[in-house]
Amino acid sequence: MVLHTDEQTTIDLGIFGNRNGGGIYDLYNRTHTRGGEAILKEMFLHPLSDKEAINQRSSIFSYFARQNTTFPFDAALIDMTEKYLRDQQGTLGEREIQNGVASVIQIIQQSREFIETKEIKGNAAYAEEREAITLLIADPAFEPVMRGKEKGKPSYTAIAAYDILFRTRQRHKIEQLLRHIYFLDVCLSVAKVAVHLKFVFPKALEKGSCILKLEGVYHPELKTPVANNVTMNAGQNIIFLTGANMAGKSTFLRSVSTAVYLAHMGFPVAATSMEFSVVDGIYTTINLPDNLGIGASHFYAEVLRVKKMATELNQGRSLFIIFDELFRGTNVKDAHEATVAITNAFAKKKTSIFIISSHIVEAGEALKQRNNIGFLYLPTRMNGHQPEYTYTLQRGITDDRHGMIIIRNEGILDILKKQSP
Repeated sequence: MVLHTDEQTTIDLGIFGNRNGGGIYDLYNRTHTRGGEAILKEMFLHPLSDKEAINQRSSIFSYFARQNTTFPFDAALIDMTEKYLRDQQGTLGEREIQNGVASVIQIIQQSREFIETKEIKGNAAYAEEREAITLLIADPAFEPVMRGKEKGKPSYTAIAAYDILFRTRQRHKIEQLLRHIYFLDVCLSVAKVAVHLKFVFPKALEKGSCILKLEGVYHPELKTPVANNVTMNAGQNIIFLTGANMAGKSTFLRSVSTAVYLAHMGFPVAATSMEFSVVDGIYTTINLPDNLGIGASHFYAEVLRVKKMATELNQGRSLFIIFDELFRGTNVKDAHEATVAITNAFAKKKTSIFIISSHIVEAGEALKQRNNIGFLYLPTRMNGHQPEYTYTLQRGITDDRHGMIIIRNEGILDILKKQSP
């Protein structure tokens, strides 16, 4: 089962980066092969929504991380094999065919050596992959290859026979073997990231139980992050988050939602521990643009976004939803009323999880009657006229407002008072 999400969410989370820099995908991409890169991208595009599948994949990664397993194939060998198999027009020369045959033989033999190691036999989660590779290379057609390395240079007749075997008769099996190697490449790439960055492997729980327990979560791309703890459950499946501008609300929302997204891929996350109930979909609204294509204002774009979430929820799906500064595109009175109304409506969806940030503290006060809404804030401390931010969550609602202080500190009013020469 595949997780439901959309382009707005992948943009919010910076999954694939942009022209200004790389994304989360690049952080995890330590693959050696183009095929591995393609599979990794597919995993990022299509997270899972099945507890068993998530935990199974996570178990494979975590085992390789504990064993610190290295990729057993030379990348140049894989490239040569791919080039050799792609040639269906007979454009390769005799030397290239000979090299291609040799590379396939070496890959088959190295595959056998790899799956026969004690380390791989001990990886129970990888057993299905190991069995599939075993069946492929155990085909009687590959018996000459499995007898051992050729003594000396293969004859022209032997190369011609192998060429027909590899590129005609058993081509599909060689390609299947490569796909298993690509998947292994991804497994070892993700495992290496977990080891080097000290990321933790989350545990997936039953769908619909509204459990999210994160300890020490932070954004994986930050060099000096401040970690936070988050606990949500069926009794408190909504967080209403407040805090001044620059206090860290958006970064916190990205930290949590990135962890939830990656956890549904079975990937390690930037935290010290994580448990989560699987959801059907993840949707974030952190940096929503105006929809100029249909002449829509920012507020109307927000309305359409909320409508989309409502439609998804009414299909009975269990969702993880984030709104950063809900209804920021309208006046304070309308934003207050709309935030309270929508959050109260979300509160009735007891199988989904919501985090909503807002500057409108009065809306938070109006929502206190709901017992399944938790209130958190990111504080600001004043050092004279200079605001300082802890980026550490506290319980409650804050009315910190330091916009004018920041404007004065930047000297904007003084600049405007000066007369031009």
